[in-house]
Amino acid sequence: MAEFEPKLIVFCCTNCPSSAAKVSETMGLSIPTNVKVVQIPCTGRVDILHLLKAIESGADGVYVFGCSDGNCQFTDGNIKAKRRVARAKKVLDEIGIGGQRVEMYSMSAAMGQRFVEVSREMTEKIRELGPSPLRKK
Repeated sequence: MAEFEPKLIVFCCTNCPSSAAKVSETMGLSIPTNVKVVQIPCTGRVDILHLLKAIESGADGVYVFGCSDGNCQFTDGNIKAKRRVARAKKVLDEIGIGGQRVEMYSMSAAMGQRFVEVSREMTEKIRELGPSPLRKK
């Protein structure tokens, strides 16, 4: 039996985290190929429905890369995103899907290596959880 390869979606702010992605590329690092990056102008634009819809549409895990605390260009977008991720986790726990499939990470522009490490850690975490019960076969 082939090893389960999780499908992950990351909502990535175009400010600090996207700069971290570019730094990782200059370091010769890359995120796993099972991770689909969705660029957004600010994590404050991520709604709980985006997170849940991603899971419903077949993603095994979803995470959000926001700017580090105090560095959001729009003041509190990353704080709003943290609250929405917490609500999505609660909903997924309540319906039996598992809230650990959704996470939020804060990142500065210089954290290129961490950008890749988090992507690999999320892949391993979701691999251990197994496929989402909503995943289409």
